[in-house]
Amino acid sequence: MGRNPRIRLGILFGGRSGEHEVSLTSAASVIRALDPAEFEITAMGVSRSGKLVSSDEVRRMLPANVQDRIVPQNPLDAAGSRLRLSASAADPLDPSSPPDVIFPLMHGPYGEDGTIQGLLEIAGLAYIGCGVLASAVGMDKVVMKRLFQQAGLPTLPYRDVLSRDLKGNLDELRRSIEESFDYPMFSKPANLGSSVGVRKIHGPGEFTEAILNAAQYDRKILIEKGINARELECAVLGNDEPLASTVGEVIPGHEFYDYDAKYNDPSSRLDIPARLSDEQTEEIRRLSVAAFKAIDGAGLSRVDFFIDRDTGKVWLNEINTMPGFTPISMYTKLWAASGIPFNELMHRLVDLGLERHAETTARRIS
Repeated sequence: MGRNPRIRLGILFGGRSGEHEVSLTSAASVIRALDPAEFEITAMGVSRSGKLVSSDEVRRMLPANVQDRIVPQNPLDAAGSRLRLSASAADPLDPSSPPDVIFPLMHGPYGEDGTIQGLLEIAGLAYIGCGVLASAVGMDKVVMKRLFQQAGLPTLPYRDVLSRDLKGNLDELRRSIEESFDYPMFSKPANLGSSVGVRKIHGPGEFTEAILNAAQYDRKILIEKGINARELECAVLGNDEPLASTVGEVIPGHEFYDYDAKYNDPSSRLDIPARLSDEQTEEIRRLSVAAFKAIDGAGLSRVDFFIDRDTGKVWLNEINTMPGFTPISMYTKLWAASGIPFNELMHRLVDLGLERHAETTARRIS
């Protein structure tokens, strides 16, 4: 029997993270948008507790209008001394033939932080996106900013603190930070995305509640100087020679682009291309590639920026190594505006994942 000409794409989604719902929406959006004539999609789900789920549970995690486009697949399991993908007995797929490439559409801890990438590396499977190191660094905002600073990239003043050090120490911490920078400031869990746990602190009376809120989500908290900012985003695509997209601007329906503004508020919008000077656009595109290279990125990332409305200075905020793929997500919209429609973008991501996998498997191990 000849090889199926369609790309066998494995969508891995869900996960033990505060961004579980975002992952489900991303997975459904990708499955719905892909051409069934070009992609044969297997779907693998991870529960909120971090367990790889059964085929039946995979179907329950996805909306009815994508069910006819997928073949649910049972979890990764051990085959001798090697991990492989195992199909259920009822599946028409040959269990010895895993997908050509895995798309780990998982956001936040246990998905975007290098853990699932490590599992796929051990399994010897090709996958889309950044590797273990870049994923881990991109997830940890504190380590990320340290690397950006080392690379000479412009980052706002910040402080970081461990959750365990907060007990009985919040007033002292507040006074210490107030000596470094003034209000407003932002508190964030260091290892989370989609603005989960992010608070804007307008003054001393809001400090304690905001810090304790962030501490619920992570052992490490980032406290960052706030500015009167426009929020810009740029998409990166590639491996060793990455490309930057046009630049888009987020116009939040709230005071800032928090979780509700991103996913629930219809008044939030994206302006693509952003209304910037040619010089500002090129600076953001250049910094996007520099940030991607600073963490040794691969495949894709979205890089977020601030422009100070008062001074015009561009500040690098963060890099997202697995940006959302929901219908309103910036990453795919930026590339569509740059001349790469969704289906072509997916083909390029697949090629980049296979390219990186081929490089890895070609290395000598003895």
